[in-house]
Amino acid sequence: MQLGLKHYPVLAASLLWAGMQVNGQDKKPTFAAAKDFKPSEYVNPYIGSGGHGHVFLGASVPFGAVQVGPTNIVKGWDWCSGYHYSDSVVIGFPQTHLSGTGIGDLGDVLIMPYTGKIRTNRGTQENPTSGYGSRYTHAHETAKPGYYAVKLEDYNINVELTASERVGFHKYTFPQGEEGHIIIDLKEGIGWDAPVETFIQKKDDYTLVGYRFSKGWAEDQRLWFAIKSSVPMKDFQVFDGDNKLTGIEGKGKTIKGVISFEKAPAQAMLKVGISPVSSENALGNINKEIPSWDFAGTVKTATDKWNKELSKIQLQTKDTANRSIFYTAMYHTMIGPALFNDHDRSYRGTDKKAYPNPGFDNYTVFSLWDIYRSCAPLYTLTQPERVSSFVNSMLTIHKQQGKLPIWPLVGSETNCMVGYHAVPIIADAYLKGFKGFDINEAFEAMKASATRDDLGMKDIKAKGYIPADKEYESVSKAMEYAIDDWCIAAVAKKLGKTEDFAYFSKRAGYYKNYFDSTIKFVRPRMDDGSFKTPYDPFHSIHEKGDFTEGNGWQYTWLVPQDVEGLISLMGGDDAFTKKLDSLFVASGDMGAEASNDISGLIGMYAHGNEPSHHVTYMYAYAGNQWKTAEKVRQVMKDFYTTTPEGLAGNEDVGAMSSWYIFSSLGFYPVNPAKGMYVFGSPLFEKATMKLQGGKTFTVESINNSPENIYIQQVTLNGKPYNNSYIRHADIVKGGTLKITMGNKPAYDFGKAPANRPDSKY
Repeated sequence: MQLGLKHYPVLAASLLWAGMQVNGQDKKPTFAAAKDFKPSEYVNPYIGSGGHGHVFLGASVPFGAVQVGPTNIVKGWDWCSGYHYSDSVVIGFPQTHLSGTGIGDLGDVLIMPYTGKIRTNRGTQENPTSGYGSRYTHAHETAKPGYYAVKLEDYNINVELTASERVGFHKYTFPQGEEGHIIIDLKEGIGWDAPVETFIQKKDDYTLVGYRFSKGWAEDQRLWFAIKSSVPMKDFQVFDGDNKLTGIEGKGKTIKGVISFEKAPAQAMLKVGISPVSSENALGNINKEIPSWDFAGTVKTATDKWNKELSKIQLQTKDTANRSIFYTAMYHTMIGPALFNDHDRSYRGTDKKAYPNPGFDNYTVFSLWDIYRSCAPLYTLTQPERVSSFVNSMLTIHKQQGKLPIWPLVGSETNCMVGYHAVPIIADAYLKGFKGFDINEAFEAMKASATRDDLGMKDIKAKGYIPADKEYESVSKAMEYAIDDWCIAAVAKKLGKTEDFAYFSKRAGYYKNYFDSTIKFVRPRMDDGSFKTPYDPFHSIHEKGDFTEGNGWQYTWLVPQDVEGLISLMGGDDAFTKKLDSLFVASGDMGAEASNDISGLIGMYAHGNEPSHHVTYMYAYAGNQWKTAEKVRQVMKDFYTTTPEGLAGNEDVGAMSSWYIFSSLGFYPVNPAKGMYVFGSPLFEKATMKLQGGKTFTVESINNSPENIYIQQVTLNGKPYNNSYIRHADIVKGGTLKITMGNKPAYDFGKAPANRPDSKY
């Protein structure tokens, strides 16, 4: 349910400071008229912090290792990021968080200021001050890119946070005359995270060092830290759990350090450096990144970094709500992947060995099953300077663990979700001309990951499908593998590897082995080759089922690599279109085990989960681009709003947001490694993308409005353009795409087979 702004007074206030008014009147000039445009002012970090969005709320810089922000007492799945808008109790401010995932982890080095007697447990939801927790209200909370502030109501302490890439900067303003404390709790983590070994040591009156090793979704996480204080820490005590230890250091499973003041200083600041290598490196990160105690200056630096990245796409629009949604979406695509190295670029591999500077920035937190679909293609346009580092990070993981990453998290392989989706990201980069990595090494890594014997791949090689009576989630695994195999084939073709091309292009078509022509759905197959009986395409995912977070209705369309092939299986353009129409009106019992991920429903289309994200664009392959325009506009209107519930499902480290960015610009990468973007329905009067080499690409829509959703005609650089897609190669040349909109379909636009998107290699 999407609630209005009246239900969220702080949200209305945040929109006001962002230069918007709730009644839709724009206080600021449009971008083209603004002399000092700061797009960070239009970001609303609360979007997605309620409902099932699971986004991070706090302070960070683009792609930084640190995400410092508040953590509540975790009460279930909707607290995967540590914070949920519905809550009112904060237990502290860890240095690391995930954003939008469906599993909780991290929450390292939780720090909390409080007053009164020493308390070393976090308290309870009902009585937070039985420990060091505190109540808070959204009325006394501020969230902006690079800055977070909140008042701890029970202690009258104001907390402010900012960050650099590897350092969290805390500023606490205490009430006068109160006994004050600051706890560093190495026990607490988020979600599945649990400590294995923790250590803290006071080096001098201004310096603490230590580490936190933990086990959770990341099975073996190792993080070192250093803390510099602006005030002397004369009284420092160490606890293991609630048991006080002697001395100024301690090692154990649940170590906590407490800084105490008989009368708290008016202000105390902490700089918290983190490192995957050592405490010495964590100190080095502090010295390099935030050497002074200029908190306001650090906030400005963080904000400037966000403005630089957000300005890579500049909007001209009168629609203040969609502008806020757009820049918030851009913001969410840059919380991760996260740096996983130190200022000197040293890092720790998945083999747990420390490595010196490899010549590139090492990254982690790749939600590959989610981001390969549109977020990674977006980076090739908006983050070209980082793409090769992303690829090299994955290739390094391959060297260390023998396969490309599946879902890498801070030095661990979680093996979460299905597919080997580093492949389309690497393939996309290579096919688009990125050269900052060894393509021969990359190709061998892709082949090695695709020819293993685990997770059903032995049967893929032997049978062309995965038997449902031998492997759970068999249909989803095989369908995702076929997408990845298309990508390997495309790279093989460009490299002139004819045998590899023939083999992997054949495997890319194995999705056909699941298609039951009698019912026109994909369907699980048994080891003897028969289709599984009984079978209900409505029945949703349950543990050890046939599908990954979906059902037969949704997975039938998971063929972005060969839409023409699926059209043929369906019986041609008309039959395909009729079947696709039915997806958006179908209703049925998904079963008691229906996953939370089947959300954002229009019929059985589930926008809340990524396997559906390309589906609205498939109409264009059958010559009905106007139907794509209708559905895309409906999804943008219904499932992306300015409320905390403004995302239809988990953000998944930029995946939900990247769909909106592409779609609101007017096009989307159906096949993530094809370098082709299919037209939908642009939202904005003008959007200009900054490209490498000083070039720009502008999408200008004429007569655009909530009613005028249909493309009437298109010109590219002043010349008539009849295709219902545009290629990446044409975008990066720079220029202007001008789209004239109307309130009735132009049925002939993109109708001719020669003007449709294709799946050719």
